[in-house]
Amino acid sequence: MMGFSAFLDQLWLARYVILKGLGVTVSISLMSIIAGSLLGVLVGLSLVYGNRALRLVVRAYTDVIRGTPVLVLVLASYYVLSTVGIELGPFQAGVLALAIFCSSHVGEIVRGGLQAIPRGQTEAAKAIGLTFGQTFAYVLWPQALRQFLPAWVNTAAEMVKASTLLSVIGVAELLLRTQEIISRNFMSLQFYFFAGLLYFVINYGIERFGKYVERKTAIPA
Repeated sequence: MMGFSAFLDQLWLARYVILKGLGVTVSISLMSIIAGSLLGVLVGLSLVYGNRALRLVVRAYTDVIRGTPVLVLVLASYYVLSTVGIELGPFQAGVLALAIFCSSHVGEIVRGGLQAIPRGQTEAAKAIGLTFGQTFAYVLWPQALRQFLPAWVNTAAEMVKASTLLSVIGVAELLLRTQEIISRNFMSLQFYFFAGLLYFVINYGIERFGKYVERKTAIPA
Protein backbone atom coordinates (compact mmCIF):
# COMPACT_ATOMS: atom_id res chain seq x y z
CA MET A 1 0.00 0.00 0.00
CA MET A 2 2.87 2.33 0.86
CA GLY A 3 4.44 1.62 -2.50
CA PHE A 4 1.24 2.52 -4.33
CA SER A 5 0.88 5.68 -2.28
CA ALA A 6 4.44 6.69 -3.14
CA PHE A 7 3.70 6.06 -6.83
CA LEU A 8 0.64 8.30 -6.66
CA ASP A 9 2.74 11.03 -5.05
CA GLN A 10 5.36 10.80 -7.79
CA LEU A 11 2.65 10.65 -10.46
CA TRP A 12 1.12 13.85 -9.13
CA LEU A 13 4.49 15.58 -9.13
CA ALA A 14 5.14 14.47 -12.71
CA ARG A 15 1.63 15.13 -14.01
CA TYR A 16 2.57 18.09 -16.20
CA VAL A 17 5.55 16.27 -17.69
CA ILE A 18 3.37 13.27 -18.54
CA LEU A 19 0.63 15.45 -20.01
CA LYS A 20 3.15 17.25 -22.22
CA GLY A 21 4.55 13.92 -23.44
CA LEU A 22 1.04 12.59 -24.02
CA GLY A 23 0.14 15.71 -26.00
CA VAL A 24 3.21 15.29 -28.23
CA THR A 25 2.40 11.62 -28.81
CA VAL A 26 -1.21 12.39 -29.74
CA SER A 27 -0.13 15.24 -32.05
CA ILE A 28 2.48 13.14 -33.84
CA SER A 29 0.14 10.19 -34.20
CA LEU A 30 -2.75 12.29 -35.47
CA MET A 31 -0.66 14.23 -37.99
CA SER A 32 1.13 11.15 -39.32
CA ILE A 33 -2.11 9.16 -39.61
CA ILE A 34 -3.93 11.95 -41.47
CA ALA A 35 -1.03 12.78 -43.79
CA GLY A 36 -0.18 9.12 -44.33
CA SER A 37 -3.80 8.21 -45.07
CA LEU A 38 -4.23 11.01 -47.62
CA LEU A 39 -0.99 10.10 -49.35
CA GLY A 40 -1.91 6.42 -49.10
CA VAL A 41 -5.17 7.02 -50.96
CA LEU A 42 -3.18 8.59 -53.81
CA VAL A 43 -0.78 5.64 -53.73
CA GLY A 44 -3.67 3.17 -53.89
CA LEU A 45 -5.34 5.02 -56.76
CA SER A 46 -2.04 5.09 -58.65
CA LEU A 47 -1.58 1.36 -58.20
CA VAL A 48 -5.05 0.62 -59.53
CA TYR A 49 -5.71 3.30 -62.15
CA GLY A 50 -2.28 4.70 -63.05
CA ASN A 51 -0.50 4.01 -66.31
CA ARG A 52 2.21 1.36 -66.45
CA ALA A 53 5.11 3.73 -65.71
CA LEU A 54 3.33 5.29 -62.74
CA ARG A 55 2.37 1.90 -61.35
CA LEU A 56 5.98 0.71 -61.54
CA VAL A 57 7.26 3.79 -59.70
CA VAL A 58 4.58 3.64 -57.01
CA ARG A 59 5.02 -0.13 -56.62
CA ALA A 60 8.75 0.37 -56.05
CA TYR A 61 7.93 3.08 -53.49
CA THR A 62 5.54 0.89 -51.51
CA ASP A 63 7.80 -2.17 -51.60
CA VAL A 64 10.87 -0.23 -50.46
CA ILE A 65 9.06 1.65 -47.68
CA ARG A 66 7.19 -1.40 -46.39
CA GLY A 67 10.44 -3.37 -46.34
CA THR A 68 12.32 -0.68 -44.40
CA PRO A 69 12.19 -0.62 -40.58
CA VAL A 70 10.43 2.43 -39.16
CA LEU A 71 13.51 3.30 -37.10
CA VAL A 72 15.62 3.52 -40.27
CA LEU A 73 13.04 5.87 -41.82
CA VAL A 74 13.09 8.03 -38.69
CA LEU A 75 16.88 8.29 -38.66
CA ALA A 76 17.00 8.93 -42.41
CA SER A 77 14.39 11.70 -42.18
CA TYR A 78 16.34 13.44 -39.44
CA TYR A 79 20.00 12.87 -40.36
CA VAL A 80 20.12 12.05 -44.07
CA LEU A 81 17.85 14.86 -45.27
CA SER A 82 20.00 17.42 -43.47
CA THR A 83 23.01 16.37 -45.58
CA VAL A 84 21.15 17.43 -48.75
CA GLY A 85 20.09 20.78 -47.35
CA ILE A 86 16.65 19.84 -45.98
CA GLU A 87 16.71 20.86 -42.33
CA LEU A 88 13.90 19.37 -40.28
CA GLY A 89 13.45 19.50 -36.55
CA PRO A 90 12.97 16.23 -34.63
CA PHE A 91 9.19 16.67 -34.53
CA GLN A 92 8.86 17.39 -38.26
CA ALA A 93 11.26 14.59 -39.21
CA GLY A 94 9.35 12.15 -37.04
CA VAL A 95 5.98 13.05 -38.54
CA LEU A 96 7.43 12.79 -42.05
CA ALA A 97 8.90 9.34 -41.40
CA LEU A 98 5.72 7.96 -39.86
CA ALA A 99 3.51 9.51 -42.55
CA ILE A 100 5.61 7.94 -45.31
CA PHE A 101 5.51 4.56 -43.59
CA CYS A 102 1.76 4.88 -43.04
CA SER A 103 1.16 5.84 -46.68
CA SER A 104 2.78 2.66 -48.00
CA HIS A 105 0.50 0.47 -45.89
CA VAL A 106 -2.64 2.51 -46.52
CA GLY A 107 -1.84 2.45 -50.24
CA GLU A 108 -1.83 -1.34 -50.25
CA ILE A 109 -5.04 -1.39 -48.20
CA VAL A 110 -6.78 0.97 -50.63
CA ARG A 111 -5.50 -1.01 -53.62
CA GLY A 112 -6.86 -4.24 -52.20
CA GLY A 113 -10.21 -2.66 -51.37
CA LEU A 114 -10.67 -1.18 -54.84
CA GLN A 115 -9.58 -4.32 -56.67
CA ALA A 116 -11.99 -6.43 -54.62
CA ILE A 117 -14.96 -4.55 -56.11
CA PRO A 118 -16.44 -6.44 -59.08
CA ARG A 119 -15.60 -4.83 -62.42
CA GLY A 120 -19.28 -4.83 -63.29
CA GLN A 121 -19.81 -2.00 -60.80
CA THR A 122 -17.61 0.33 -62.85
CA GLU A 123 -19.16 -0.78 -66.13
CA ALA A 124 -22.66 -0.20 -64.78
CA ALA A 125 -21.66 3.31 -63.66
CA LYS A 126 -20.33 4.08 -67.15
CA ALA A 127 -23.51 2.75 -68.68
CA ILE A 128 -25.62 5.30 -66.82
CA GLY A 129 -23.30 8.13 -67.81
CA LEU A 130 -21.26 8.70 -64.63
CA THR A 131 -17.80 10.22 -64.99
CA PHE A 132 -14.80 8.53 -63.38
CA GLY A 133 -14.88 11.04 -60.52
CA GLN A 134 -18.57 10.38 -59.90
CA THR A 135 -18.04 6.64 -60.18
CA PHE A 136 -15.24 6.73 -57.65
CA ALA A 137 -17.06 9.01 -55.20
CA TYR A 138 -20.49 7.37 -55.30
CA VAL A 139 -19.83 3.75 -56.31
CA LEU A 140 -16.26 2.60 -55.67
CA TRP A 141 -15.11 4.53 -52.62
CA PRO A 142 -18.06 3.69 -50.30
CA GLN A 143 -17.68 -0.01 -51.05
CA ALA A 144 -13.89 0.01 -50.70
CA LEU A 145 -14.12 1.97 -47.44
CA ARG A 146 -16.22 -0.73 -45.81
CA GLN A 147 -13.67 -3.35 -46.78
CA PHE A 148 -10.43 -1.66 -45.75
CA LEU A 149 -11.61 0.18 -42.63
CA PRO A 150 -10.58 -2.59 -40.17
CA ALA A 151 -7.11 -2.80 -41.72
CA TRP A 152 -6.80 1.00 -41.60
CA VAL A 153 -7.60 0.96 -37.86
CA ASN A 154 -4.78 -1.54 -37.31
CA THR A 155 -2.38 0.66 -39.29
CA ALA A 156 -3.38 3.74 -37.30
CA ALA A 157 -2.75 1.87 -34.05
CA GLU A 158 0.68 0.82 -35.36
CA MET A 159 1.54 4.49 -35.97
CA VAL A 160 0.80 5.29 -32.32
CA LYS A 161 3.13 2.51 -31.20
CA ALA A 162 5.76 3.52 -33.75
CA SER A 163 5.78 7.05 -32.31
CA THR A 164 7.81 5.66 -29.38
CA LEU A 165 10.78 5.32 -31.77
CA LEU A 166 11.00 9.10 -32.13
CA SER A 167 12.66 9.33 -28.74
CA VAL A 168 15.93 8.32 -30.44
CA ILE A 169 16.03 11.68 -32.26
CA GLY A 170 15.04 13.66 -29.17
CA VAL A 171 11.30 14.04 -29.61
CA ALA A 172 9.90 14.50 -26.11
CA GLU A 173 6.95 12.16 -26.57
CA LEU A 174 5.35 10.05 -23.86
CA LEU A 175 8.00 7.31 -23.70
CA LEU A 176 10.93 9.73 -23.44
CA ARG A 177 9.13 11.77 -20.78
CA THR A 178 8.42 8.56 -18.87
CA GLN A 179 12.09 7.57 -19.02
CA GLU A 180 13.08 10.99 -17.71
CA ILE A 181 10.69 10.59 -14.77
CA ILE A 182 12.00 7.09 -14.01
CA SER A 183 15.58 8.39 -14.00
CA ARG A 184 14.61 10.59 -11.05
CA ASN A 185 12.43 8.28 -8.95
CA PHE A 186 13.51 4.78 -10.17
CA MET A 187 9.90 3.55 -10.27
CA SER A 188 10.37 1.70 -13.55
CA LEU A 189 7.58 -0.85 -13.30
CA GLN A 190 4.93 1.58 -12.14
CA PHE A 191 5.58 4.34 -14.67
CA TYR A 192 6.12 2.02 -17.63
CA PHE A 193 2.84 0.33 -16.78
CA PHE A 194 1.12 3.71 -16.56
CA ALA A 195 2.60 4.76 -19.92
CA GLY A 196 1.39 1.50 -21.43
CA LEU A 197 -2.08 2.23 -20.08
CA LEU A 198 -2.06 5.64 -21.78
CA TYR A 199 -1.02 4.08 -25.10
CA PHE A 200 -3.86 1.60 -24.71
CA VAL A 201 -6.34 4.43 -24.16
CA ILE A 202 -5.17 6.17 -27.35
CA ASN A 203 -5.44 3.01 -29.43
CA TYR A 204 -8.78 2.16 -27.88
CA GLY A 205 -10.03 5.58 -28.95
CA ILE A 206 -8.87 4.89 -32.51
CA GLU A 207 -10.66 1.53 -32.44
CA ARG A 208 -13.90 3.13 -31.24
CA PHE A 209 -13.62 5.79 -33.95
CA GLY A 210 -13.21 3.06 -36.54
CA LYS A 211 -16.28 1.26 -35.19
CA TYR A 212 -18.23 4.52 -35.37
CA VAL A 213 -17.29 5.09 -39.02
CA GLU A 214 -18.04 1.44 -39.76
CA ARG A 215 -21.56 1.83 -38.35
CA LYS A 216 -22.12 5.03 -40.31
CA THR A 217 -21.03 3.47 -43.58
CA ALA A 218 -22.74 0.11 -43.08
CA ILE A 219 -25.46 -0.90 -45.52
CA PRO A 220 -28.82 -0.99 -43.68
CA ALA A 221 -30.15 -4.51 -43.28
